[in-house]
Amino acid sequence: MPDGAPAGLVLVDKPAGISSFAAISRLRSPYGKKLGHAGTLDPFATGLLLVLTGRATRLASYLVGADKTYEATIQCGARSTTGDPEGEITATGQRTSEQSVLDALPALTGEIEQIPPAASAIHIDGERAYRRFRRGETVTVPARRVSVHAFTLMHFDPATQEATVVVRCGSGTYIRSLARDLGELVGTGAYVTQLRRTEVGSFSVADAADPDLISAAPAGTCCWLPAGAAVGGLQQRTMTADEREVVGHGGRIPVDPSWVDDVALLDETGALIAVAAAEAGVAAPKIVLVPA
Repeated sequence: MPDGAPAGLVLVDKPAGISSFAAISRLRSPYGKKLGHAGTLDPFATGLLLVLTGRATRLASYLVGADKTYEATIQCGARSTTGDPEGEITATGQRTSEQSVLDALPALTGEIEQIPPAASAIHIDGERAYRRFRRGETVTVPARRVSVHAFTLMHFDPATQEATVVVRCGSGTYIRSLARDLGELVGTGAYVTQLRRTEVGSFSVADAADPDLISAAPAGTCCWLPAGAAVGGLQQRTMTADEREVVGHGGRIPVDPSWVDDVALLDETGALIAVAAAEAGVAAPKIVLVPA
Protein backbone atom coordinates (compact mmCIF):
# COMPACT_ATOMS: atom_id res chain seq x y z
CA MET A 1 0.00 0.00 0.00
CA PRO A 2 1.39 3.44 -0.87
CA ASP A 3 2.63 5.44 2.09
CA GLY A 4 1.60 9.06 2.46
CA ALA A 5 -0.97 9.17 -0.34
CA PRO A 6 -1.63 12.81 -1.21
CA ALA A 7 -4.66 14.47 0.36
CA GLY A 8 -7.05 15.34 -2.39
CA LEU A 9 -10.05 14.58 -4.55
CA VAL A 10 -10.26 12.19 -7.51
CA LEU A 11 -13.03 12.57 -10.10
CA VAL A 12 -14.11 9.08 -11.18
CA ASP A 13 -16.46 8.23 -14.05
CA LYS A 14 -18.05 5.02 -12.78
CA PRO A 15 -18.95 2.50 -15.49
CA ALA A 16 -22.21 0.55 -15.45
CA GLY A 17 -22.38 -2.94 -13.99
CA ILE A 18 -20.20 -2.50 -10.90
CA SER A 19 -20.84 -1.08 -7.46
CA SER A 20 -19.43 2.28 -6.43
CA PHE A 21 -17.26 0.53 -3.87
CA ALA A 22 -15.80 -1.74 -6.56
CA ALA A 23 -15.00 1.34 -8.65
CA ILE A 24 -13.39 3.07 -5.69
CA SER A 25 -11.37 -0.01 -4.74
CA ARG A 26 -9.64 0.11 -8.13
CA LEU A 27 -7.87 3.27 -6.95
CA ARG A 28 -6.03 1.44 -4.17
CA SER A 29 -2.98 0.80 -6.32
CA PRO A 30 -1.92 4.46 -6.49
CA TYR A 31 -3.69 5.73 -3.35
CA GLY A 32 -3.79 2.88 -0.83
CA LYS A 33 -6.74 1.82 1.29
CA LYS A 34 -7.41 5.25 2.84
CA LEU A 35 -10.19 6.29 0.47
CA GLY A 36 -13.50 8.01 1.10
CA HIS A 37 -16.42 9.12 -1.03
CA ALA A 38 -19.08 11.79 -1.21
CA GLY A 39 -22.02 9.67 -2.32
CA THR A 40 -22.44 6.43 -4.24
CA LEU A 41 -24.27 5.37 -7.40
CA ASP A 42 -26.39 2.29 -8.03
CA PRO A 43 -24.59 -0.50 -9.91
CA PHE A 44 -26.57 0.07 -13.13
CA ALA A 45 -25.80 3.81 -13.07
CA THR A 46 -22.78 5.60 -14.47
CA GLY A 47 -21.14 8.92 -13.88
CA LEU A 48 -19.39 11.09 -11.38
CA LEU A 49 -18.04 9.76 -8.10
CA LEU A 50 -16.04 12.07 -5.86
CA VAL A 51 -13.33 10.02 -4.15
CA LEU A 52 -11.27 11.50 -1.33
CA THR A 53 -7.68 10.38 -0.79
CA GLY A 54 -5.24 10.46 2.12
CA ARG A 55 -6.10 12.85 4.94
CA ALA A 56 -8.74 14.51 2.74
CA THR A 57 -11.12 11.63 3.57
CA ARG A 58 -11.97 13.73 6.63
CA LEU A 59 -13.51 16.38 4.36
CA ALA A 60 -16.36 14.22 3.02
CA SER A 61 -19.00 16.10 5.00
CA TYR A 62 -18.29 19.24 2.95
CA LEU A 63 -19.26 17.46 -0.27
CA VAL A 64 -22.08 15.02 0.54
CA GLY A 65 -24.78 17.70 0.66
CA ALA A 66 -23.94 19.23 -2.72
CA ASP A 67 -26.58 19.50 -5.44
CA LYS A 68 -26.40 16.91 -8.20
CA THR A 69 -27.36 16.71 -11.87
CA TYR A 70 -28.47 13.52 -13.62
CA GLU A 71 -29.35 12.45 -17.13
CA ALA A 72 -31.86 9.60 -17.20
CA THR A 73 -33.91 7.48 -19.56
CA ILE A 74 -37.33 6.58 -18.19
CA GLN A 75 -39.38 3.74 -19.65
CA CYS A 76 -43.11 4.34 -19.44
CA GLY A 77 -45.60 1.50 -19.68
CA ALA A 78 -43.99 -0.82 -17.12
CA ARG A 79 -43.04 -1.00 -13.46
CA SER A 80 -39.92 -2.37 -11.77
CA THR A 81 -39.78 -3.70 -8.22
CA THR A 82 -36.51 -1.80 -7.74
CA GLY A 83 -37.25 1.17 -9.99
CA ASP A 84 -34.43 0.20 -12.35
CA PRO A 85 -33.49 -2.55 -14.85
CA GLU A 86 -32.30 -4.89 -12.09
CA GLY A 87 -35.76 -5.46 -10.64
CA GLU A 88 -38.70 -7.58 -11.72
CA ILE A 89 -40.31 -5.80 -14.66
CA THR A 90 -44.07 -5.89 -15.21
CA ALA A 91 -45.59 -4.34 -18.31
CA THR A 92 -48.81 -2.39 -17.79
CA GLY A 93 -49.88 -2.12 -21.43
CA GLN A 94 -50.67 1.57 -20.88
CA ARG A 95 -49.34 4.38 -23.09
CA THR A 96 -48.85 8.09 -22.59
CA SER A 97 -47.97 11.17 -24.61
CA GLU A 98 -45.27 13.83 -24.52
CA GLN A 99 -47.79 16.41 -23.37
CA SER A 100 -48.97 14.20 -20.51
CA VAL A 101 -45.38 13.81 -19.34
CA LEU A 102 -44.80 17.57 -19.56
CA ASP A 103 -48.01 18.22 -17.62
CA ALA A 104 -46.86 15.88 -14.82
CA LEU A 105 -43.40 17.36 -14.26
CA PRO A 106 -44.40 20.45 -12.20
CA ALA A 107 -45.86 18.20 -9.47
CA LEU A 108 -42.43 16.57 -9.14
CA THR A 109 -40.45 19.81 -9.07
CA GLY A 110 -39.59 22.00 -6.10
CA GLU A 111 -39.76 20.95 -2.45
CA ILE A 112 -41.60 17.62 -2.56
CA GLU A 113 -42.33 14.62 -0.37
CA GLN A 114 -40.63 11.54 -1.80
CA ILE A 115 -40.67 7.89 -0.74
CA PRO A 116 -37.27 6.31 -1.44
CA PRO A 117 -37.26 2.89 -3.16
CA ALA A 118 -37.53 -0.22 -1.00
CA ALA A 119 -34.28 -1.36 -2.60
CA SER A 120 -32.27 1.58 -1.27
CA ALA A 121 -29.51 2.21 1.24
CA ILE A 122 -31.87 3.90 3.70
CA HIS A 123 -31.57 2.48 7.21
CA ILE A 124 -34.74 0.82 8.51
CA ASP A 125 -34.47 -0.31 12.15
CA GLY A 126 -30.69 -0.28 11.91
CA GLU A 127 -30.43 -2.22 8.65
CA ARG A 128 -30.17 -1.15 5.02
CA ALA A 129 -33.58 -1.30 3.33
CA TYR A 130 -32.22 -3.19 0.30
CA ARG A 131 -31.04 -6.06 2.50
CA ARG A 132 -34.54 -6.53 3.88
CA PHE A 133 -35.97 -6.18 0.36
CA ARG A 134 -33.65 -8.89 -0.99
CA ARG A 135 -34.78 -11.25 1.75
CA GLY A 136 -38.34 -10.83 0.50
CA GLU A 137 -39.50 -8.73 3.45
CA THR A 138 -42.12 -6.03 3.05
CA VAL A 139 -40.18 -2.80 3.38
CA THR A 140 -41.87 0.47 4.28
CA VAL A 141 -39.56 3.42 3.75
CA PRO A 142 -40.84 6.68 5.25
CA ALA A 143 -41.31 9.68 2.99
CA ARG A 144 -38.89 12.54 3.26
CA ARG A 145 -38.59 16.08 1.98
CA VAL A 146 -36.30 16.54 -1.03
CA SER A 147 -35.50 19.40 -3.40
CA VAL A 148 -35.89 18.98 -7.15
CA HIS A 149 -34.59 22.21 -8.66
CA ALA A 150 -35.34 21.25 -12.26
CA PHE A 151 -36.96 18.23 -13.94
CA THR A 152 -36.64 18.74 -17.68
CA LEU A 153 -37.96 16.55 -20.48
CA MET A 154 -35.36 16.51 -23.26
CA HIS A 155 -37.08 14.01 -25.58
CA PHE A 156 -40.06 11.68 -25.64
CA ASP A 157 -40.42 8.83 -28.13
CA PRO A 158 -44.10 7.93 -28.52
CA ALA A 159 -43.23 4.64 -30.24
CA THR A 160 -40.93 3.26 -27.53
CA GLN A 161 -42.52 5.26 -24.67
CA GLU A 162 -39.06 6.35 -23.54
CA ALA A 163 -38.54 9.75 -21.93
CA THR A 164 -35.08 11.31 -21.74
CA VAL A 165 -34.81 13.75 -18.84
CA VAL A 166 -32.33 15.91 -16.97
CA VAL A 167 -32.78 16.35 -13.22
CA ARG A 168 -31.00 18.85 -11.02
CA CYS A 169 -31.70 18.11 -7.38
CA GLY A 170 -30.60 18.34 -3.80
CA SER A 171 -28.80 15.61 -1.91
CA GLY A 172 -30.88 12.57 -0.99
CA THR A 173 -33.18 12.69 -4.02
CA TYR A 174 -33.82 9.34 -5.70
CA ILE A 175 -34.21 9.51 -9.49
CA ARG A 176 -35.77 6.03 -9.38
CA SER A 177 -38.53 7.43 -7.17
CA LEU A 178 -39.06 10.39 -9.50
CA ALA A 179 -39.48 7.98 -12.41
CA ARG A 180 -41.86 5.78 -10.44
CA ASP A 181 -43.98 8.77 -9.41
CA LEU A 182 -43.98 10.17 -12.94
CA GLY A 183 -45.29 6.83 -14.18
CA GLU A 184 -48.12 6.91 -11.68
CA LEU A 185 -49.05 10.48 -12.57
CA VAL A 186 -49.34 9.65 -16.28
CA GLY A 187 -51.10 6.35 -15.53
CA THR A 188 -48.64 3.98 -17.19
CA GLY A 189 -46.09 3.05 -14.55
CA ALA A 190 -42.43 3.83 -15.24
CA TYR A 191 -38.90 2.99 -14.22
CA VAL A 192 -35.35 4.18 -14.95
CA THR A 193 -33.47 2.21 -17.60
CA GLN A 194 -30.35 4.40 -17.77
CA LEU A 195 -28.94 6.87 -15.25
CA ARG A 196 -25.84 9.04 -15.43
CA ARG A 197 -24.66 11.56 -12.83
CA THR A 198 -23.04 14.46 -14.65
CA GLU A 199 -22.43 16.97 -11.85
CA VAL A 200 -21.86 17.09 -8.10
CA GLY A 201 -21.73 20.66 -6.87
CA SER A 202 -19.18 22.47 -9.05
CA PHE A 203 -17.56 19.23 -10.26
CA SER A 204 -18.33 17.74 -13.69
CA VAL A 205 -18.03 14.26 -15.12
CA ALA A 206 -16.37 15.90 -18.12
CA ASP A 207 -13.27 16.18 -15.92
CA ALA A 208 -13.46 12.56 -14.69
CA ALA A 209 -12.06 9.29 -16.04
CA ASP A 210 -12.64 5.55 -15.84
CA PRO A 211 -11.28 4.10 -12.57
CA ASP A 212 -8.98 1.71 -14.44
CA LEU A 213 -7.37 4.62 -16.26
CA ILE A 214 -6.91 6.50 -12.99
CA SER A 215 -5.45 3.45 -11.23
CA ALA A 216 -2.80 3.11 -13.96
CA ALA A 217 -1.53 6.67 -13.40
CA PRO A 218 0.73 7.90 -10.57
CA ALA A 219 -1.04 9.24 -7.48
CA GLY A 220 -1.94 12.90 -7.69
CA THR A 221 -2.04 13.06 -11.47
CA CYS A 222 -5.04 11.71 -13.40
CA CYS A 223 -8.30 13.56 -12.56
CA TRP A 224 -6.92 14.55 -9.15
CA LEU A 225 -7.42 17.85 -7.35
CA PRO A 226 -5.70 19.05 -4.15
CA ALA A 227 -7.69 18.88 -0.91
CA GLY A 228 -8.68 22.54 -1.04
CA ALA A 229 -11.06 21.73 -3.90
CA ALA A 230 -13.29 19.88 -1.43
CA VAL A 231 -13.89 23.04 0.62
CA GLY A 232 -13.94 25.62 -2.14
CA GLY A 233 -17.20 27.07 -0.82
CA LEU A 234 -15.75 28.07 2.56
CA GLN A 235 -14.27 31.39 3.59
CA GLN A 236 -10.51 31.27 3.11
CA ARG A 237 -7.72 32.63 5.30
CA THR A 238 -4.07 32.60 4.21
CA MET A 239 -1.70 32.08 7.15
CA THR A 240 1.81 33.23 7.83
CA ALA A 241 4.50 30.62 8.52
CA ASP A 242 4.17 31.29 12.26
CA GLU A 243 0.38 30.89 12.15
CA ARG A 244 0.73 27.66 10.23
CA GLU A 245 2.93 26.32 13.01
CA VAL A 246 0.31 27.28 15.60
CA VAL A 247 -2.52 25.63 13.65
CA GLY A 248 -0.38 22.55 13.01
CA HIS A 249 -0.29 22.03 16.76
CA GLY A 250 -4.05 22.57 17.08
CA GLY A 251 -3.82 26.17 18.20
CA ARG A 252 -6.13 29.05 17.35
CA ILE A 253 -5.51 32.05 15.14
CA PRO A 254 -7.42 35.31 14.57
CA VAL A 255 -9.84 35.71 11.67
CA ASP A 256 -12.35 38.30 10.48
CA PRO A 257 -14.73 38.93 13.43
CA SER A 258 -17.74 38.72 11.09
CA TRP A 259 -17.02 35.07 10.23
CA VAL A 260 -19.29 32.65 12.08
CA ASP A 261 -18.87 29.47 10.08
CA ASP A 262 -16.11 27.08 9.05
CA VAL A 263 -13.06 28.56 7.35
CA ALA A 264 -10.36 27.02 5.16
CA LEU A 265 -6.87 27.81 6.45
CA LEU A 266 -4.26 27.93 3.69
CA ASP A 267 -0.50 28.26 3.67
CA GLU A 268 1.32 30.90 1.65
CA THR A 269 1.28 28.67 -1.46
CA GLY A 270 -2.52 28.27 -1.31
CA ALA A 271 -2.45 24.67 -0.05
CA LEU A 272 -5.14 23.66 2.45
CA ILE A 273 -3.64 23.07 5.89
CA ALA A 274 -6.76 22.86 8.06
CA VAL A 275 -10.45 23.58 8.40
CA ALA A 276 -11.40 25.59 11.46
CA ALA A 277 -14.54 26.83 13.18
CA ALA A 278 -14.67 30.61 13.31
CA GLU A 279 -16.36 32.46 16.15
CA ALA A 280 -15.83 35.87 17.74
CA GLY A 281 -12.78 36.58 15.61
CA VAL A 282 -10.96 33.34 16.41
CA ALA A 283 -10.57 30.18 14.30
CA ALA A 284 -10.24 26.88 16.18
CA PRO A 285 -9.00 23.95 14.04
CA LYS A 286 -11.47 21.09 13.49
CA ILE A 287 -9.55 19.13 10.85
CA VAL A 288 -5.79 19.46 10.46
CA LEU A 289 -4.55 17.97 7.20
CA VAL A 290 -0.90 18.95 7.63
CA PRO A 291 0.22 18.69 11.27
CA ALA A 292 3.26 20.65 12.41
